[in-house]
Amino acid sequence: MPIEVTKPEVFIIESLTFEDENLQRFEGSFLSQILRLAGKEPKYYYIRTEKELRKVLKLFQQSGYRYLHISCHGSKKSIYTTLDVIPFSRFGKLMRPYLKNKRLFISACSAVNSQLARNIIPSSRCISIIGPFTDVEFRDAAIIYASFYHLMFKKDPKRMTRSDVILILKKVADTFGISFNYCSISRKYGFRIDKIPPRKRMERIHASSEK
Repeated sequence: MPIEVTKPEVFIIESLTFEDENLQRFEGSFLSQILRLAGKEPKYYYIRTEKELRKVLKLFQQSGYRYLHISCHGSKKSIYTTLDVIPFSRFGKLMRPYLKNKRLFISACSAVNSQLARNIIPSSRCISIIGPFTDVEFRDAAIIYASFYHLMFKKDPKRMTRSDVILILKKVADTFGISFNYCSISRKYGFRIDKIPPRKRMERIHASSEK
């Protein structure tokens, strides 16, 4: 069977609360502009319902893009669109047909955890799910992911390797004091999780004082 050829581009889906919309907190839209400045060709869609999400995921499949970025609210058990709550069990089934050999980035507080990975990775054959495992403020989220994509594509605009992704996540985690979960496929266990915390604040202060 021939290997599917995909494009090293980012497909962004965003869904916020009405309050967020009124305050213009469109992280995904901001990311798409940053990626265009870097010479990439992102696609951006704003949705409000689970039904729209199903439709847009088909567009993601048709695009042939390799990286899916979802910006929304979340919890330890669910993903939220503007009007719907989607438990991980249903979210996993929804995502299953679209993630084989793809990477999923989720910008949603507390959502990237073992329960999410268990519901998505083994059945979909998704390469990885990446996101913060602690709460992140809006003012930080857009800058964090913009920094990650900038450094990632500057290093290699055509592909993301596990070692490069983890290296850059460590840099971003340390810079912004944010912890990430890197969930990846595992032949033995179905999936594995690498926790990527920032260095302790005192370590950073000590290192800077010695320069």
